[in-house]
Formats: sequence, structure tokens, C-alpha cells
Amino acid sequence: MTDAFTAPGRFHRGNLHTHSDRSDGILSPEEVCRRYRAEGYDFLALTDHFVGFYKYPMVDTRSFRTRDFTTLIGAELHSGAMQNGELWHILAVGLPFDFTPPDTPAFTAIEGMESGASLALRARDAGAFVAVAHPQWSGMTLADARTIEAAHAVEIYNHGCWAGCDRGDGFALNDLLLSEGRKLMQVATDDAHFNEPDHFGGWVMVKAEENEPEALLAGLKAGHSYSSQGPELRRIVITDKSVEVECSAAVSVIVQGHGTAARAVHGLSMTRASIALDRFRASPWVRVTVIDAAGKRAWSNPYWL
Repeated sequence: MTDAFTAPGRFHRGNLHTHSDRSDGILSPEEVCRRYRAEGYDFLALTDHFVGFYKYPMVDTRSFRTRDFTTLIGAELHSGAMQNGELWHILAVGLPFDFTPPDTPAFTAIEGMESGASLALRARDAGAFVAVAHPQWSGMTLADARTIEAAHAVEIYNHGCWAGCDRGDGFALNDLLLSEGRKLMQVATDDAHFNEPDHFGGWVMVKAEENEPEALLAGLKAGHSYSSQGPELRRIVITDKSVEVECSAAVSVIVQGHGTAARAVHGLSMTRASIALDRFRASPWVRVTVIDAAGKRAWSNPYWL
């Protein structure tokens, strides 16, 4: 099985969810790209809110690419109402510039507007990598999430939602969907607006042979990635009896699965750990969390047993 650690290429660090003054961010697209490039990121997706109030922006960031920094074209899509009456927030990275906007004048549901499920499917069919954005912040229910069948991933950490309202977690909903058989990936993002400390806090590491949009999108769609706030995942191997993890220095390595299935190994500065699989015999999937001494985390994509 090819995963992020056995696929060819190297890891590239990027943020998939970012806003500029083309919607509700406070910095220009050029300045947003400059700051991420200066911070050492390899790539960035500028994903402004795709609504009529902002004239349906899909910002062309191609002129901000350099030899060692690239950009992906995308948007945060909105249409249809969840059970709480609020609009869907759907992250779409790799959209074509001629993607047809939904009828979404503002952030309020209107009669007859396109459903979130339909909008996500159109984005995926157009070639985008699609993620369900900030489920905890949105007040999303499991019934809501079940309808978005075209999603590649769930935002399991959103740094802006953590900074702004302590609702940055998407794991509860993510794990329930996994246990229903949804083969979803996981992404951490910033959702940066630069109006509070909402940037440089969560990212994806994508394995690809080139730091180019097509290669990065292919890596994302293939699941050749992991998410992090700082720690590095270097190798994960699953045998008949255990999960073997190699990582940067960590104090905890945790494997989670269906329901209450979880097991952890703790230490002072571990760079490898072996976690027995005996508690996961009834789980169709497992995922790995690594925690360092500062409390920063890294998260693998799910592995299907």
C-alpha cells in the first residue's frame, strides 16, 4: 500500500484555507502570499468567500509564484442551508477560473438555492480537492455531514476557529463518518484572515515529486499527506500486530479507531513508538496523533485495516 511515507517525492508544507481583502480578510492577496512565503511555506491556496456580496472572487495568484513557492487556485464555497439554517462552508482547492457560481448573494439562505451537496459535487467534478470546512464552528450535525458525499476530506483542525472562538476541532464528526465507512482524509488549515492570531498554526504536508499545483493536488487526492501544528511524521507501518510510528521528538503517540478504541504510548523525547493493535480488532480504521512537549500535534490520515 502506498501512503504519504512510501510515495515518491518529498513533503511540501502548505495552507489550504486563507482569506484576503477580496472577501473578509484584511490583507491584499499579494501580501498574504508574501507572508506565507516568508514563513517558509512551499504553497498556499487563497480561498476567498465565493458569494455575490464579494462579486464571487476567485483570486488569480499565479503572478505571486516563485521558484520555491507556488499557489493553488480555489475558493470557499457557500450554498444551501444546514439544519441550523446557516449556509454551508465548503473548501474547494484546484478550481478552474470558469467555475459557475451558485446563486448565493450573501451569507443567508434563500429559497431555491443550490444545495451544499450539489455544490460540492460540482466542485469535485471540476477537478477540485473538496473539504468540509470547520464542522464544529459551523454547528454541523452528523446528518448534515452525511449529505456531502463528494468531499475528499474533513477539516480536523482550523486554527482561525481555534483562535477566534475555541471551536477549531473537527475530529468528533470526522471519526463518526469514518466509522460509517466514509473513506475521508483529514486536513489542518489556518483559515487566516490576519485580523487575529489565526495564521501559521495548522498546515498540511503533501508528498509530491514537484512543488507544482498539479502534483500537489494529485498528492492531496491520493491521501499522500499528513497535517501538523509542528511535529513531523516520518514513517507509519501497520503490521498484523502493531502500528509502528517514527516521528520528531514526542511525548505521546496515540492510535485512535472506531468507538472507544484507542491506545497511547508516552515518554520524554520519543522518535519511535510501537502500539499494539489488539484493541482495534473491531475497528475498520485507525489514525495516528503525535504530541510534542509544547503540546503541538501532528495527525495522520486514516488507515483502513
